[in-house]
Amino acid sequence: MNPSLHSANTHQATRAGWLLRWWPAIVWAIVISVFSTKFFAASNTAGIIIPILHWLFPRVSLVALADWHELIRKCGHFVEYFILSVLILRGLRAGRRESHLAWALLAILLVAGYASMDEFHQRFVPGRTPAVRDVLIDTTGGIVAQIAAALAFVGEDARAARARRE
Repeated sequence: MNPSLHSANTHQATRAGWLLRWWPAIVWAIVISVFSTKFFAASNTAGIIIPILHWLFPRVSLVALADWHELIRKCGHFVEYFILSVLILRGLRAGRRESHLAWALLAILLVAGYASMDEFHQRFVPGRTPAVRDVLIDTTGGIVAQIAAALAFVGEDARAARARRE
């Protein structure tokens, strides 16, 4: 085989492998960016979420429903970045079965960095305001995701060890 052809094929395979590992995290980061547009500002989501809440809970005051709307939005932050953190860990693991603390810490750092950039971006979006609190919620979602992943890995290792003993 021609060495230059082998090198080109290896490079393409490496690039394809990288894309296969990272495309979910990249797509999800884009989804998060879409959620940071003016279309998902609290004033816009209130027009959808509060009527649904009012229909479900007709006796609850509008003030309480507005609080619930805010809580739902903050839970959305947590969940968005929980998912991003898991997808980043998937990319970092590159199909390997083992886990490393450094990968979890890097995933958390990337989540915190992306959350910070996202909030900074909101400074320039009409109807949106940046909030350090949101960065903390987002980062907490990323941390909880890494804890959940670590527990899953420990459980998987324990099941494998039990199966080997049997």
